[in-house]
Amino acid sequence: MRILVATTNRGKLGEIFPLLAGLPIELKTLADYPPIAAPEETGSTFAENASQKARFYARHTGALTVAEDSGLEIDALGGAPGVHSARFGGDTPYSQKFELIEERLRRVPDAARTARFVCAVAVADGDRIVFEARGTIEGLIAAEPRGTGGFGYDPIFYYPPFASTLAEAGERKSSVSHRGQAFRQLRGFLEQFLEGQGK
Repeated sequence: MRILVATTNRGKLGEIFPLLAGLPIELKTLADYPPIAAPEETGSTFAENASQKARFYARHTGALTVAEDSGLEIDALGGAPGVHSARFGGDTPYSQKFELIEERLRRVPDAARTARFVCAVAVADGDRIVFEARGTIEGLIAAEPRGTGGFGYDPIFYYPPFASTLAEAGERKSSVSHRGQAFRQLRGFLEQFLEGQGK
């Protein structure tokens, strides 16, 4: 079975592919297809955006398509940057996004700097969504970035059980991360789906 993982983000692909390794499927990325202009993400939730992207790329490629939308929610900022995580602060490096967040949280006590990463996954067969999942991880926003692993907001997301940021967590990250949770649910769905196909 051929499945399209509809993202061009190398960091995400680097996390997703190992989580689906060993299944009797052929994983494809958008790089395996002629260029397709990315759809406008108009959803107000991660789940809406994931479903929009899954349907869009499934229609354009004819492939069973997995799409995800993920981001950071900071409670003291009313849930921002949320679905706008990648575009927060404009088209700027993450180091500048970190500075902007810290500027807004400067007067917020450490204990109130609560936040979470959210990942929503959707699978589309044509225009039909056949599976959805959600994963979250709770933590705090660190006062300054730490660690060189991971990507995106990982250097400022402090995970208390590890006493480190996710950028410092190394291989432990996938065992607890929002994306790890959501894609392990997807793996379970695919295992059942493939088993049904074989009967």
